[in-house]
Amino acid sequence: MTIRQALPSDAAAAAPLLLAAMQGIAYQLTGASEESEVLGQLTELFHIEDNRLSYQNVLVKEKEGNLAGVLLAYHGSEAVRLDQPILERLRSLNRGSEIRISQEADKDEYYIDSLAVSPNARGKGIGQELIQAAEKKAAASGYARIALIVVQENPRARALYERLGYVKNKEKIINNKTYDHMVKQL
Repeated sequence: MTIRQALPSDAAAAAPLLLAAMQGIAYQLTGASEESEVLGQLTELFHIEDNRLSYQNVLVKEKEGNLAGVLLAYHGSEAVRLDQPILERLRSLNRGSEIRISQEADKDEYYIDSLAVSPNARGKGIGQELIQAAEKKAAASGYARIALIVVQENPRARALYERLGYVKNKEKIINNKTYDHMVKQL
């Protein structure tokens, strides 16, 4: 079992995991209303470089040749730039020019946007391994702080993040859901 940088060829396996992690946010980012359409657009965006959902921002955990987990992360100062291709795509699909994407990340942090582990691989430490790999990547790149958000109705995930040293520093409301923004100094 290895953790590695994602490749464009991981798109079909990564898209369902990203959807599981992002839930309603994935619908917002794709402008789609049907799950199959969301998955198709996530797969397309995964292939395209320099956007929030690109393979360039994803670490994957492989187990027996299959993706057991994915982690999507980027520097908060890059969030607006990474969202531009998504906004342009939404506008080109006639989803409206008034579209806004919620900024989850603060500009001074390396941000874990999404984390998902496949159902048959849960409870085996894969989420923890992916988070630790992201922390190492962030520290090696010179970042002093890493952050994530967790929906308040997910105490299991919150407990994992607290065990790894993350501390709540504020709340954020995204798509009418309240999230705890949690940070860790590297």
